[in-house]
Amino acid sequence: MFRLAHFSDPHLGPMPDAKFRDLVSKRVIGYVNWHRSRARTMAGAWLPGLVEDIQDNGPDHIALTGDLVNIALDLEISAARHWLDDIAPPDLLTVVPGNHDAYVPGALRRAVHAWGPYMSGDAATPDTFPFVRRRGPLALVGVSSARASGPWFATGRIGTAQTRRLRDCLERLGEEGLFRVLLIHHPPQRGATGWNKRLTDASRVRAAVKRAGCELVLHGHTHLATRTVIEGPHGPVPVIGVPSASNGPGHKRPAARYNLFSIDGAPGNWHCEMEERGFVSKAPRDEVQAVATIARHAIDIPG
Repeated sequence: MFRLAHFSDPHLGPMPDAKFRDLVSKRVIGYVNWHRSRARTMAGAWLPGLVEDIQDNGPDHIALTGDLVNIALDLEISAARHWLDDIAPPDLLTVVPGNHDAYVPGALRRAVHAWGPYMSGDAATPDTFPFVRRRGPLALVGVSSARASGPWFATGRIGTAQTRRLRDCLERLGEEGLFRVLLIHHPPQRGATGWNKRLTDASRVRAAVKRAGCELVLHGHTHLATRTVIEGPHGPVPVIGVPSASNGPGHKRPAARYNLFSIDGAPGNWHCEMEERGFVSKAPRDEVQAVATIARHAIDIPG
């Protein structure tokens, strides 16, 4: 039995002070948005409480699907590295970037450099996506959909070259008989987000999975708890999203949550159960809570 914890979109705060030259860009929108909205919904003990529960449960591995920061200031990126080091060493924690980690041109390069040990594959090749990490019966396939976008846009894109590499590595890992978990920030299914927040070439991801196969797709970005499927060569492939790991209860989006997957079996006969753990969304905003089990699900794996 292999246990994999998945969380996403911590949007680490508080926002550091920004210089005027830093805000002469799209960053001014995110800076204002943080102080007007996210500072209220995402501040507090929700993220530390969630991380503590993940650590207490002792999963075999942890996956984090992006948006560690808010407007990708250099101070945010360096602080996020220290935060990652406090959670788990790089061999136990895998990270892929999100659109906020690539908020302006050049930010993604700096984030990949700072967080590189957490987003590199077994071959330790820097700056290459997708990367592959083999952990027990699992193959974690890290895809980058992070791209700098224009004001009021939060779109993602993986591109033709990365798609080609993704298809090839999924095929190779399938031949090895591994349980393939695709990690991506933006959801690849149709209609998952608004037009200005979508994965613009999601059809490429779906085509790669349909041809090469995959057992499970995990994403963030929407700040919602969702379960859907995309087509695979041997049946529907589960696609599972998780709420923001920082969101407090009593707001529009679900309170902070993570998913804990228990995986066993063999090729053609995989078994997967998912436990949703987090805070109760309808509780008063300032009420101190403990992380609890929200729901349990049996996940149908194609085979």
